[in-house]
Amino acid sequence: MASEKEVTNNGVEWRIKMADGASEILVPEAKPASNVFLGLQLFIAGLALKVWKFLQKAWDLGVDDPRKVIHCLKVGMALTVVSIFYYMRPLYEEVGGNAMWAIMTVVVVFENTVGATLSKSLNRVCGTCLAGFLAIGVHWIASQSGERFEPVIIGSSVFLLASAATFTRFIPSVKIRFDYGAMIFILTFSLVSVSGYRVDKLFDLAHQRLSTIIIGTALCIVVTMLVCPIWAGQELYALITRNMDKLADSLDGCVAEYFQDGDGSLVDSGKERQKKLRGYKCVLSSKATEETMANFARWEPAHGRFNFQHPWKQYIKIGASMRNCAYCIEALNGCISSENQAPEYIKKHISNSSLKVSSNSSSVIKELAVTIKTMKKSSDIHNLVKEMNSAVQELQADLNSFPKLFTSPSNSESQIPENKKIEPAASRTMVTLPPLMEIIPLVTSASLLTEISSRINGIVDAVEELADSANFVPASITDKCQKNGVE
Repeated sequence: MASEKEVTNNGVEWRIKMADGASEILVPEAKPASNVFLGLQLFIAGLALKVWKFLQKAWDLGVDDPRKVIHCLKVGMALTVVSIFYYMRPLYEEVGGNAMWAIMTVVVVFENTVGATLSKSLNRVCGTCLAGFLAIGVHWIASQSGERFEPVIIGSSVFLLASAATFTRFIPSVKIRFDYGAMIFILTFSLVSVSGYRVDKLFDLAHQRLSTIIIGTALCIVVTMLVCPIWAGQELYALITRNMDKLADSLDGCVAEYFQDGDGSLVDSGKERQKKLRGYKCVLSSKATEETMANFARWEPAHGRFNFQHPWKQYIKIGASMRNCAYCIEALNGCISSENQAPEYIKKHISNSSLKVSSNSSSVIKELAVTIKTMKKSSDIHNLVKEMNSAVQELQADLNSFPKLFTSPSNSESQIPENKKIEPAASRTMVTLPPLMEIIPLVTSASLLTEISSRINGIVDAVEELADSANFVPASITDKCQKNGVE
């Protein structure tokens, strides 16, 4: 049996010659249609799986913070109400086609917090009013100058005012609070000035647009303040107290991790331990959030326990003081993961004093967190600071005793390995380098602990300044007994 290839008009055909001399054409098998359907089914299944995972993540996000779902419903409510100006003819005839500006206003100014919504709403209204009045004034002056000079005056005014308003956006104080208003001023003035050159009833046009913008902003303010309000001030207050607790836990975890025994009995194990150790990173990454919330909180009216002139700027100072402390904790955490570690017999020499410093320091931070949470001045904070400073002095005394540990034959000789002991007289200078290199990592960690305690004093000063500015009441004896568990 042999095979040969023949070329025909339809392409290439393969023939097989049988033993009796006959030949047969090989016909290629057709691709089963089931393979196409299988590929289509796999594609649909993969797409459905991705959609399911997306919906699952969205569900988890909503469960984790239900306020985000509430905010979405509030935006939908506001847009539905403002759309009535299109659906109801009497309202539509009153504001005309400019009803779209009310819908646009709701979309751009409705934010998650009350302060952010108020900031954008007031900026938009003020920027629109100022730009509208100036545009009408420039249009009147230009119209009195004749057709020849009218476009020149309008074009020059757009150039000068737009340039000046853009420059103000670079000024830090203006950029923080009025950047959105400056942008709206440029947009409104340019639109009204340019459109006024071809529109006869410029005043009616400006009046309708201003009315719809005021309607949209008023609706946003009412909804965001009355329907499950989320206050920026409350969010900032909660963020600062959470970061304080995380900072204290992180400090305790780092020091305990460094001076733990071989079995790790001094610290928790697993994810909870790692979560505490990394708590300082939340403090380091919260600067932008704190500044934004403090800016929005200043727009909010008095609410809850916060009066109208609550010192929100002081929370930024507290956050900056905590970050100064967190930088040292980050360096201390680097010592933990470093490959160059001090021997255990040297660590034991200052382990007790180091743990005491970390414990007292974290107690000070937690007491400051309680002060902010309760808005009551602490009666124990100064005693805790004294205990912290006393523990620091004890740690420094242990550090000063390191030379005696290696040079004095009678001081803990049994704990020092034979190859680490310092020989007397002439050979002493030749063998002091190895012990010195072993002490350096431990001295670095102790120095960082001392610096952390020093920077905690800065947090204490910032919190006390907040307590004085916000008129925190002194903690009563009853509060102190309840904190200590005494009835």
